Amino acid sequence: MKIATFNINGIKARAEALPAWLRMAEPDVVVLQEIKSTDEAFPHEIFEGLGYQIETHGQKGFNGVAILSKLPLEDVTRGLPGDPEDEQARWIEAAVVGTRAVRICGLYLPNGNPAPGPKYDYKLAWMARMRTRAAELLATEDPVVMAGDYNIIPQDIDAARPEAWREDALALPDSRAAFRRIVNLGFTEAFRAREPGPGHYSFWDYQAGAWARNNGIRIDHLLLSPQAADLMTDCQIDREVRAGEKPSDHVPVWITLDA
Repeated sequence: MKIATFNINGIKARAEALPAWLRMAEPDVVVLQEIKSTDEAFPHEIFEGLGYQIETHGQKGFNGVAILSKLPLEDVTRGLPGDPEDEQARWIEAAVVGTRAVRICGLYLPNGNPAPGPKYDYKLAWMARMRTRAAELLATEDPVVMAGDYNIIPQDIDAARPEAWREDALALPDSRAAFRRIVNLGFTEAFRAREPGPGHYSFWDYQAGAWARNNGIRIDHLLLSPQAADLMTDCQIDREVRAGEKPSDHVPVWITLDA
């Protein structure tokens, strides 16, 4: 089972580039972030034509997450538990049924800037809610994959210029500590389990020639429960997608599971 996460920065803007990547990479499951579309406006027919079942949790003009799957999806839920008044569309879950069922959580964690301030408070509160949900998922002892744009630079080696991010919500000590609290529940950070070294990024800003200068950061992650980590056979970043026509500022990150 090949599972990818991809912040597409607007489904309308990626209406040609995303299907082209899907045909090339052939993932079984893709979790998308920042679809910036209501459920009704999402272009289902494009992806159904490629063999994908589609589940969305959309929001007009902002945020929005989706799961595309060539494998059966069951028990789909929308919204991160813990705050019934949270109207931001940032979390979707489903069981993907391959040779065994895997619980997939697609997430778009809040950016949090400017920090300090209410947006940063929301980010940390959201991460606390995520930790609670993550603990519940671990307790099931099922294979679980939490994949998405975490808006967290976990370590300095995950940025080409770490000094430029010292005061940013993506790399503040409290942000990194909140991320570690989730990982330390018992999750494996898939990419770091395969590649411990520096120089690997999943996001390059559109500004200041960041892509040409390889001034990137790694903020798109897949966290695996022990049962999922035992099934992992590979994890890669599709870096070359950033050089394509009308690219997102993020690129896909994917894993393969023996499932």
